[in-house]
Amino acid sequence: QVQLVESGGGLVQAGGSLRLDCTASGRTFSSYAMGWFRQAPGKEREFVAAIKWGGGDSTYYADAVKGRFTVSRDNAKNTAYLQMNSLKPEDTAVYYCAASRLWVVAKTTSYAYWGQGTQVTVSS
Repeated sequence: QVQLVESGGGLVQAGGSLRLDCTASGRTFSSYAMGWFRQAPGKEREFVAAIKWGGGDSTYYADAVKGRFTVSRDNAKNTAYLQMNSLKPEDTAVYYCAASRLWVVAKTTSYAYWGQGTQVTVSS
């Protein structure tokens, strides 16, 4: 069992930055791929970014955030991060982190564990 808690959301102006943290319980964090998803009002949950269990260059991004967002992890701290730069109003959503033993990055059904979500609001 893995429990995930996101933090770091908030209100920011367009062009600004935020960093989201996802802290996991348990001793097996390093064996999970970590994904970030977001859901805007009235829309389906969509993939944002993912990082493999080993971290490093094993990352994958949605086209909408490529070049602006960076996913990383610190397995010693049981924490995954999503650094979001050059934020746009269309990035406004509830952001979720999720854990998976599979590397099927963009499918919500491949993730067994989810956090409660954190709100990110970008004003124009």
